[in-house]
Amino acid sequence: MTSENVSARERILATAHDLFYREGIRATGIDRIIKEAGVTKVTFYRHFPAKNDLILAFLQYRHERWISWFRQSLAAQRQQGGSLAAGLSATLELWFADEHYRGCAFINTTVELAQALPESLALIRAHKEEMTQALAAHLPDTPQGRQLAQRVALLVDGAIVMAQREGNGNAAVALLREWLALEPLLQAG
Repeated sequence: MTSENVSARERILATAHDLFYREGIRATGIDRIIKEAGVTKVTFYRHFPAKNDLILAFLQYRHERWISWFRQSLAAQRQQGGSLAAGLSATLELWFADEHYRGCAFINTTVELAQALPESLALIRAHKEEMTQALAAHLPDTPQGRQLAQRVALLVDGAIVMAQREGNGNAAVALLREWLALEPLLQAG
């Protein structure tokens, strides 16, 4: 698809996505997004009357892209490695090794804006719940399976933060692998 075929709204959203994720939401001004998206201020404000509207659209856009990738990668990695433990470790290893990795956009937004934009919390919670559901889909549909999915999701969030803090995900994936190896339900193929 050429840039002429992409709507102004899509260009604004894609530009905001890249800048917000790479540089932070507060650090990214509207004027920069307008310039890099190649739109006028009138066009920008027609689609997003305020920066908060753009932030909420960014979170939804990021969620759709990331959760789709996560589900697909986890399924593909499980086909290669068999167990949820192996598939999850490989999926996170791929993400952490990506040159554009800057942690979780939802964790980052929580830290950056939860107080200033409480409406974002509903989207952040929904994202984390869907990530937990994606993990639970690979576990028995029992109270124990659902509880294990919640514990693993918490470990994933910790690994995400550690990988971001350390500048690479090697140690985070290694520690995650060690813990996952302790849980028999995660070893089933």
